[in-house]
Amino acid sequence: MVMHAHAYPNIEIPTPSQIAAVALDNEPDENGEQSMILSMGPQHPSTHGVLRLAVELNGENVVQLAPDVGFLHTGIEKTIETKTYTKSIVLTDRMDYLAPMSNNMVYVAAIEKLMKQDVPERAQTLRVLLLEITRINSHLVWLGTHALDLAAMSVFFYAMREREYILDIFEMLTGARMMTSYFRVGGLAWDIPADFIPTVEDFLTHFLPKVDEYEDLLTNNLLWKQRTLGVGVVNAADAIALGLSGANLRASGVDWDLRKTMPYSGYETYQFDVPVGYNGDIYDRYRCRVQEMRESVKIARQAIERLKQMHGQPYITDNRKVAPPPKSEITYSMESLIHHFKLWTEGFRPPRGSAYMAIESPRGEIGCYVVSDGTPQPWRVHFRAPSFINLQALPHIAKGKLMADLVALIASIDPVLGEVDR
Repeated sequence: MVMHAHAYPNIEIPTPSQIAAVALDNEPDENGEQSMILSMGPQHPSTHGVLRLAVELNGENVVQLAPDVGFLHTGIEKTIETKTYTKSIVLTDRMDYLAPMSNNMVYVAAIEKLMKQDVPERAQTLRVLLLEITRINSHLVWLGTHALDLAAMSVFFYAMREREYILDIFEMLTGARMMTSYFRVGGLAWDIPADFIPTVEDFLTHFLPKVDEYEDLLTNNLLWKQRTLGVGVVNAADAIALGLSGANLRASGVDWDLRKTMPYSGYETYQFDVPVGYNGDIYDRYRCRVQEMRESVKIARQAIERLKQMHGQPYITDNRKVAPPPKSEITYSMESLIHHFKLWTEGFRPPRGSAYMAIESPRGEIGCYVVSDGTPQPWRVHFRAPSFINLQALPHIAKGKLMADLVALIASIDPVLGEVDR
């Protein structure tokens, strides 16, 4: 869908200081009513991270609000610029800690684009599989906490139960349950263990019926629908004007998914649908993400069937100036030993230039901009964090809503504050 600039609405987003100024000159109106300034957060429960909201209330109704971010600031982008390209991969996991492999992917893919580095087909297929498992992992946390915010406690326990299977898979593969740091420029850190594919197959078989259970509990639940239908509506024009992406954009009826529109890692060769909503409310954002989990299972199963035909193929490039040689080579090849030493002490040197890469993370379009000055350290790295941009929709959708709706509205946007502040 293409929207022309003149079709964009004039959306004003207040700042915390502007809302604070209301308190300094807060006189009753002609009806004797007086607004109140409430500081909501920064605490993790209900705000889904260390997010503070400066909220102006008239009784129980939200007059306006402003997100106040920065409490979790870690300086990840500047820290990356002090390290070699490979050593910085571990930092990307810590932005969106619910989708670490998506962060790995966008960073290494930007470097690969900069260096025009090819990636073996088997590595690309494994990346697709892991990205979709990561999407399910992230959506399970969103679903469980979103349901808990609206007092549906059972769904939280069920979603965390299935997520444990995924964390076990990550631990089997990488040794870590959350901060996996598994992707590398040119491929993956190491090959998958022998029991990896059967374990993933068992999970997918077990998981799909569980999605039906989640929907049995929520989708037609009268209380759930009363709290979500028609609440926090964003129409297509507003969604585009606000820069929304991911399920937050597609729930408003905009069919835009980078796996389809700007495919990478061979996504154009997979058969899957992109769930799209109609009303752009909390309920549609919920339905889109639940359907996405089903589509992720479909993609993962296709990737597994391909991997079964690729046994023995490489999981990383054989370019010894980018990826270290296998240990077996080092024992008899002095050239391989030199490559190994140079890569781990200095790192590789991309050509001078810049590249931008974007992928579809569980929260929407995450992009990475890398600038190289020809040294082993990036001159500049910047991430387009979907949580940060999606969060600016909150003042727009919360205006005029009840204070009780705020928690549901925050959850429906699905922000991760580590990515917002980074």
